[in-house]
Amino acid sequence: MEIAIISVFVLGYLAIALEHPLRVDKAASALILGVVCWALYVLGADQVPAALVDEFTRYSSQNQMLEGKELVSMFMEHRLLHHLSEIASILFFLLGAMTIVETIDAHEGFRAITDKIKTTDKAKLLWILSLLTFFFSAILDNLTTTIVMVSLLRKLIDDKYNRWFFVGFMVIAANAGGAWSPIGDVTTTMLWIKKQLPDVPIIIQGLFLPSLATILVPLIVLTIKMRGQLKRPERPTNLFEENPATDKERNVIFYFGVAGLQFGHPVGNHRSNAPKEKC
Repeated sequence: MEIAIISVFVLGYLAIALEHPLRVDKAASALILGVVCWALYVLGADQVPAALVDEFTRYSSQNQMLEGKELVSMFMEHRLLHHLSEIASILFFLLGAMTIVETIDAHEGFRAITDKIKTTDKAKLLWILSLLTFFFSAILDNLTTTIVMVSLLRKLIDDKYNRWFFVGFMVIAANAGGAWSPIGDVTTTMLWIKKQLPDVPIIIQGLFLPSLATILVPLIVLTIKMRGQLKRPERPTNLFEENPATDKERNVIFYFGVAGLQFGHPVGNHRSNAPKEKC
């Protein structure tokens, strides 16, 4: 069972990585990969290590009344629901985050930032956005920050190729910025809330400089190589052209939206007192 699952995972991962040559959407490949892996896992239920089933049995007195295939079936159902709950929490968080981002965008809230960024020089813009993403990610988390920055880049860069390049670098900056903050990542946020992190100030002091170096080194290298100017996209006409939002209204929408994202971390994935899953 293990060999079959690993083989399917490797093939599925290759299909995701080779999305463009294969012309198969990576979402479809990921869904097929997940379904096939879980199907193989369920079909190989008789090969589940006895230690895992015993631990599951000790967890609940109700499970101790089961035996044989019924116990294994209950164990498999528990494992599936456990992982589905984690995936669902991320998906619901993304739905909420994208709703907030689109609301900010619809009310031109991102102009609170874009109007202050005047440069069209590639290197300067990369520095400004990377450092903004780095510190923004520490306040929110890397996933939310990436969503916000992707929407922001649509307002700053017209050329698709350059925009993709900047998006890729924003992902690096968001991960670097989220590494030194206890709320910079979904996983560390959960650990922090459950008080499972050691001394947070020491973690920040120890990780800030390495995280900063992670973004500064590629920035310096690209600054040497990167030349040229970027073209900004033309502002599309919409209902706000007839009744434009004031600067105060845009700022209110933007800051309230950011506050909503800040308090919308996917930390509602409360764990029960069940033993932690083991690989």
